[in-house]
Amino acid sequence: RGVSWDAGARWTEPGCRSCMCQEGRVLCDAVSCSIPCSHPLPAPAGRCCPTCTGCLHEGVARAEGDVFSPSAGNCSICVCLAGNVSCLSPECPPGSCPSSSPSDCCSCHPGKCSFQGHMYAHGARFSLDGDGCTTCVCQGGEVECSFTPCPVLECPQHQWHLRPGQCCSSCRDPPVPTGCFLEEHGVEFPVGQLWSPGDPCELCICQADGSVSCRRTECLDTCPNPILIPGQCCPDCSAGCTYMGRVFSNNETFPSELDPCLSCICLVR
Repeated sequence: RGVSWDAGARWTEPGCRSCMCQEGRVLCDAVSCSIPCSHPLPAPAGRCCPTCTGCLHEGVARAEGDVFSPSAGNCSICVCLAGNVSCLSPECPPGSCPSSSPSDCCSCHPGKCSFQGHMYAHGARFSLDGDGCTTCVCQGGEVECSFTPCPVLECPQHQWHLRPGQCCSSCRDPPVPTGCFLEEHGVEFPVGQLWSPGDPCELCICQADGSVSCRRTECLDTCPNPILIPGQCCPDCSAGCTYMGRVFSNNETFPSELDPCLSCICLVR
C-alpha cells in the first residue's frame, strides 16, 4: 500500500487487523482482544479492543464508580467497578405494615435496617463484608452503600494489578532494565558498558535505568605542533611533531621548508 516496512515490523491496519512483515510477505490476522471484565465499554475511536474503564449495562454507558438502578425497577442497586456490574437487592425486614406507595420495595420502613442477617440502627455506618472497599449507612430502614473511588492509573491496562487486601488496582512495578538497546543500530549494551558511538572524542555509558549518557572529551592544547593519531581523540605532544604536513620524531632535526639555510629540531616540552 505504498509504505515500506522492515522485516519483523508489526502494525495495525484499518478494520483491526494486525499485520507483520516476514521474509518479504505481509501476514495479517484479526486483532485478538483479552477482556478481563463482564461489561466492557465499546472500543474507543482509533482502538480495536473494548475497555474496562467503565461499564456498558443494558445499552447505557456507565462511568467507573457509578451507582444506579436497573431499568427493571426491582429496587436493586448496581455499581460499575473495573468494567464489572454488581447489583444488590434490598433485604426487607420481617413482618408487614401498610405501604404508602406501591413502588416501595418493602411494605414498611422501620428505623432500623436489616441487612445480610444483621440489624443496624439508623445512621449506623459499616463496611460491606468487612473488606473496607465499601461504606454503607443505614438511613430510615434502607442501606445505602458506596464504593471507594479509585484513582486513574497512568499505566496500560495489562499492567494493572490488584494486590491482596487492596480495593483499587495499582500499576505493576516496571521490570529492572538489564541494559541499553540502541534501535538505530540494533545493538544492546549491558549496564555499565562504555563505548564510543563513532566519534573518538565522545564516550557513552549504559546507565542502571536503561538510559544512555554521553559526554565529549575536551582536549587541552599543550603544544603548537602535535601529532594527530587516527582513532585517537586528542592530539599527541609526546610522540613527535607535525610540521608543514610532515611528521618528525623527538629530537629529529630537519631543514626548514621556508628557508633552506635554517635547521629545525622537534623538541617535547
